[in-house]
Amino acid sequence: MKNIYLIILNFFPRKFLIKISFFLRPILKLIYKGDKFIDPIDGSSYRKFLSYGYKKIRKNALCPGTLSLERHRYLWLYLINETNLLTKKLKVLHVAPEQVFYRKFKNNKFWNYITLDLDSPLADIKADLCDLPFNENTFDLIICNHVLEHIENDHEAIKEIYRVLKNNGIGILQVPIDLNREKTFENKKITEPKDRTKYFGQYDHVRIYGKDYFKMLSSIGFKVSKVNYLLNIDKKMHTIYCLPKNELIPIVYKV
Repeated sequence: MKNIYLIILNFFPRKFLIKISFFLRPILKLIYKGDKFIDPIDGSSYRKFLSYGYKKIRKNALCPGTLSLERHRYLWLYLINETNLLTKKLKVLHVAPEQVFYRKFKNNKFWNYITLDLDSPLADIKADLCDLPFNENTFDLIICNHVLEHIENDHEAIKEIYRVLKNNGIGILQVPIDLNREKTFENKKITEPKDRTKYFGQYDHVRIYGKDYFKMLSSIGFKVSKVNYLLNIDKKMHTIYCLPKNELIPIVYKV
């Protein structure tokens, strides 16, 4: 089973997987319907979640009906329980929009919602994160989750996010962080997909972030908050929602 997942994730292009998922999700939702696990994003329940991963396969990670992962369910709980962002009139930029959020955010009557990606069929605008086609101080909220680890010049991408974010604007900039690692590890000589998986955790990642990620965000000008909302969630619900075991949500503010 592990090999099947690896073949699917590594062989088929992301654009194709996004398109085919529109047809597969309703079928998978019926196949795995049950009452053991819940996706809090839409309240649907399942007898099991699917395994997912590249270097390390994680059990009960992928919700079959919504395609949410642990980090998506975690972020959603934070947004609905700890913020009023979903009910404020905001101009929002969503970089590399995740399917599980796309329809919810697109249908949010409070948001002027714009999506951006180089290739995704969900993107309104096809553009490079390192060269955004927007004026300074354009957006109230920028969501950019698990994108920066794919970008060679992540400093330039973050500078662009800072530039187009309004004063007092908010950014949600999740990346995979190894909280046991003090410093980010990258090596431009590591280019082969199998080597990137070995050293960075995924075939198309170019680094593995350490705790210095937060300092890097600060150095560009952001005020940074390291949110550990997991501490506020009942342990029983950790299991039912299949949440990450240890993850900080980087929330940044342009002040």
